[in-house]
Amino acid sequence: MRVTQVEFVTGAVSPAGYPEGELPDVAFSGRSNVGKSSLLNAMVGRKKAIARISSTPGKTREINFYRINERFHLVDLPGYGFARVPQTEKRKWTQRLEEYFTSRPGLRLVVILVDIRHPPSALDHNMVEWVSHLGIPFQVVATKADKLSRNQAQRALGLIRRELGHVPLPVSARDRLGMDTLWKIMEAAL
Repeated sequence: MRVTQVEFVTGAVSPAGYPEGELPDVAFSGRSNVGKSSLLNAMVGRKKAIARISSTPGKTREINFYRINERFHLVDLPGYGFARVPQTEKRKWTQRLEEYFTSRPGLRLVVILVDIRHPPSALDHNMVEWVSHLGIPFQVVATKADKLSRNQAQRALGLIRRELGHVPLPVSARDRLGMDTLWKIMEAAL
């Protein structure tokens, strides 16, 4: 997909703040520090970042909606695993995700990001189980694929597949590996 228009719509903490209208959503979810912001920025191909990149995990605290080509919303969900935040804030973020997943009839796909360099965490397992239980289509994506050799990446992808029960798509925000395939998956879901 050629991205010709990207517009920040809103950052919301409850369904009352979600954008109205009929546009479908594709949501990106993953642990804090999985490379979600870098991937989103690379996917839309803008020099000016749409998603904030930080060395401190857990910066995305709202559900951020971006309108792409006047056709759909790309949705940046708060990271899970949130390092260095109080338990009360973690509970709020979990509630925000639950409200989002259960209140958006136009949610077409959840892209679940895992770091290819690490085995899936209990939180990654929980996210896969959660969206499966809710009947929401999803795609597991293994980020930071450029950080491993081809053999290391194949072993890591096999481990992720066995652990999560789904074939992961390897991607790299740095060298754009897997981006065209991810766009095709997203377009098919839309």
